[in-house]
Amino acid sequence: MSLFDSAPVQDNAKRPLAERMRPERLEDFIGQEHILGSGKPLRRQIERDELTSIILWGPPGVGKTTLARLIARITSCEFIPFSAVLSGIKEIKAVMADAERLRRMGRRTILFIDEIHRFNKAQQDAFLPYVERGDIILIGATTENPSFEVISALLSRSRVYALRGLTVPEIVTLLRRALPVIGLQAPEELLEQIAIYANGDARQAYNTLEAAGAASADGVLTEQAVQDAMQRKVLLYDKSGEEHFNLISALHKSVRSSDVDAALYWLTRMLEAGEDRLYIARRLIRMAIEDIGLADPRALEQAVAAMQAVHFLGIPEGDLALAQAAIYLCVAPKSDASYRAMGAVHGDVERTIAEPVPMNLRNAVTRDMKAWGYGQGYQHAHKFDDAMVDMECLPASLAGRRYYFPTDRGVEKRIGERLEEIRKLRGKE
Repeated sequence: MSLFDSAPVQDNAKRPLAERMRPERLEDFIGQEHILGSGKPLRRQIERDELTSIILWGPPGVGKTTLARLIARITSCEFIPFSAVLSGIKEIKAVMADAERLRRMGRRTILFIDEIHRFNKAQQDAFLPYVERGDIILIGATTENPSFEVISALLSRSRVYALRGLTVPEIVTLLRRALPVIGLQAPEELLEQIAIYANGDARQAYNTLEAAGAASADGVLTEQAVQDAMQRKVLLYDKSGEEHFNLISALHKSVRSSDVDAALYWLTRMLEAGEDRLYIARRLIRMAIEDIGLADPRALEQAVAAMQAVHFLGIPEGDLALAQAAIYLCVAPKSDASYRAMGAVHGDVERTIAEPVPMNLRNAVTRDMKAWGYGQGYQHAHKFDDAMVDMECLPASLAGRRYYFPTDRGVEKRIGERLEEIRKLRGKE
C-alpha cells in the first residue's frame, strides 16, 4: 500500500472526522513543538530529507500516525502501514520483499508499524536485516516506554522521539478547524470542555465533537449534546505500564512535599482509573515509614488502619479511608532519619568484614560455651540504675559508630532529646 497508489474514491463524509482532519502539510500539524518547531531535530531531518528509522513514543491521539504519513508525503517515500495487532512473521516477510524490490527500483519505503510494542522479540528481530541494509525506513509508534517494549537492537538503530499529550488550546485549535468540515457552529467554552475531556487525545476530541454535533439541532452545538457525548472523563492509565508508576510517584512525592491538594488529585486519578486499592494502601504505608517515621509514629497506625478499612469496606466506602490517610500523611511532620540510618548501616555492612558477634552478646546455653567465654562481660540492664549500662554492643571495628540522627520535627524532637540523655547516661558523650 502506498500514499501514491490509485484507490477508489471514498465518500469523504462517511470517513471518521479524525481521519478527514489529518493535515497534508507539516505547517498544519498542531503540537509537538519540542521536536517539530523551527530548528528542532526531527524538523531538520524531515526538511533535509535525512530521515533515519525512528520510534514515535507517546499517548494515544497525539499525531503519531499523522506525522508518519506527513513524513512519507514530504520525502516522497512509499508508505506501508503495518499493524502489530494483525500481522505476524509471514506478513513481515511479504512486506519486506516488496520493500526490497522497490529499493532496487530506486524508490524508498517507509514502513510504519503501529503499536510496535505488541510485536514479540522474534517478530521485532525480523525487521533488523532490512533496516540495516536500508531496504526500509522504519517508523514505529508506541504508547509504551520503548526501553521496556522494543528490543535493544532496534533501539540502537533508531532515534526515539517522545510525543506529548496535546494541550487544551492545541485541541481547541483542531476542533475549531473541524467545525466547517461538519457544518457546525460552537461556542468557545464548549470546545474547551471537549478539549479538557479529551485529556490530550485529539482523536477522542474529534469523536466527541462529531457525536455531539450529530445530536445538536440546527447546526449549533449545545451543552446537553456535549454532556451526553462525553458521559464521563476517560483517564489514560495502564495498571501494568509506565503511567501506573508515574501516578504513584506523583502521589508519593506530593505526600512527601506536604501538598494535600496535589496528593488528593493524584490519588483520585488512580482511584477513578480503577487502581487496586490495596496497592495504594501498601504505598501509603511505605510513605508513613519512609517519609514520616518517628516524627509522628501514629502515621503508620493511620496507614495500616486505612489498609484494614479498605479491605473491610471495599469500594467506594474504603476510598474515603485512603483519602483520610493521605491527608494525615501530608500534614504530619516529616523525617527520613530512620531511612537514612538504615542506608548508613547497609553501607557499613557492605564495606566492612562480617565480624563475629562479640562474646558479651552471645548466650552461653551450655556449660562448655560458658567456659569458652560466651556471655562474659554481659551487663544485664535491669540490674542497673535507670536500666543504663556502658557496654558496647557494636563490633570492635565499628565501636562508637552512629547511624540514627533524629530530626527536630514532631515527636522525633523529643526522641532526639531522650537519645542524648541515654548517651550521656551510658557514658557515650
